[in-house]
Amino acid sequence: MITSILTGSFLWAGSMIALIIYIIFILTICVKIIYDTTSVSKTLGYLVLIVFLPLFGVILYLSLGVNYRNKAMYDKKLEYNGDLKDEIYEYTKHIDQDPLAIENPVIEQFKRLAHSVSTEDVHWMSLNNDVKLLKNGENKYPEVLKAIAEAKETIHIEYYIVRNDGIGNQIKDALIKKAKEGVKVRFIYDDFGSSKIRKAFAQEMRNAGIEVFAFRKLLFIFWANRVNYRNHRKIIVIDGRVGFVGGINIGDDYINVPNSGKPILRDMHVRLEGYSCYALQHLFLSDWNFCAKQKVEPNAELFPIDLREDKGTTAVQIVASGPDSEEPYIMNSVMQAIALAEKEVLITTPYFIPTEQILTMLKIAARSQVKVKLLVPERTNSLLVRMASRALYLDLLRAGVEIYHYRKGFIHAKTSVYDRSLAMIGTANMDIRSFDLNFEVNSIVYDRDFAEKMTAQFYEDLENAVPVTLEEWEKRPKYKVFADKFVYLASSLL
Repeated sequence: MITSILTGSFLWAGSMIALIIYIIFILTICVKIIYDTTSVSKTLGYLVLIVFLPLFGVILYLSLGVNYRNKAMYDKKLEYNGDLKDEIYEYTKHIDQDPLAIENPVIEQFKRLAHSVSTEDVHWMSLNNDVKLLKNGENKYPEVLKAIAEAKETIHIEYYIVRNDGIGNQIKDALIKKAKEGVKVRFIYDDFGSSKIRKAFAQEMRNAGIEVFAFRKLLFIFWANRVNYRNHRKIIVIDGRVGFVGGINIGDDYINVPNSGKPILRDMHVRLEGYSCYALQHLFLSDWNFCAKQKVEPNAELFPIDLREDKGTTAVQIVASGPDSEEPYIMNSVMQAIALAEKEVLITTPYFIPTEQILTMLKIAARSQVKVKLLVPERTNSLLVRMASRALYLDLLRAGVEIYHYRKGFIHAKTSVYDRSLAMIGTANMDIRSFDLNFEVNSIVYDRDFAEKMTAQFYEDLENAVPVTLEEWEKRPKYKVFADKFVYLASSLL
């Protein structure tokens, strides 16, 4: 009897000690979240998760939530970026351009945007560019393969997703062919997004003389906090003269075959030729020197001095952001563009969980008699993202924002057009992850002709979409509204 009582007492005491340790641990994590996390919404998201799902919430935070922006790794990348910036500035200072000084009504209207994201880093605006809009993979890949085939000195490729499939192997074989001809090929892939090419695919390129590096090598995917900082960029620069940027990854699923019966995947990309390629090259090299631990210096092959002045007339600004940037430049550019629009804002995005600042800007614009139209897919590849996004609809609709659900497959384009004069196209979704966590890049095109093409494409896509009405959204069942809002509490984690 006494033995049983003593055993029970020890078990009770042990349980209490374990409980106290557990509570102290949870409280310590909560204090760390509050201390380290600067975003209020992100802080609340992690705290809510830990309160309702303690073990899962702690694992998720330790795996994905620790902010490495100020860690030694990114300090090193900033050091690489700074050294490269100074070298490139010295090498490219021969360019006698001041786009903000020319008489151009589009640049004049959006001059504050250009200034707000301009830094001494990669966010230069350049004139004399030719810009070609590429709709879907079936139009992009032939242009890419043609540019690769014509390469004479260097090919630089940086992608979030590269698939080991038909088009992936076609591009790989084209790169191998050029490497064997003596063209220098450098290839960066995101180790999370392109996990299927890590072994045989990448090794085949290395065996052919191509330098291939994962942006950040992952060892244990589930536990890897590095997953939270993905290189979502999609960049190609060939001979420093031709560049590609946009939303289309490398994979067969981006190619739409007529009458194939498979769902449409709508996406957009641009082909650039001219001085804007200097900025893309700068961005690629800053990422390359970091992940390859090399110091590739500017030269005539990478930054050709003899770019023809008559190549084009379009003004382009390349804007990048990520854990290594001082400010969320892409988010800032979107906010400023919305603020400067006088008549119309057209936004296409596959994932819509923007920051509170952008939500406020959209509502202010709509209430100021600016036509604000938002095109998103009716169904996404993430139920939670879709629910969090829909938690925002009612306030936007009441403010006058028009929301449309794309039904003809999945719309993956990340584009926006302002007053049919300025257009943005790139890799950044309209969500917190793209604005704050991922390495992203957008092109901003200050040109009415190009913006008109983008506007026409937007309205063409609307023909395959249905409007979301205020009336139907006000009648939604309360349990759906609650579920969406509950998921939205964790929006910064999605």
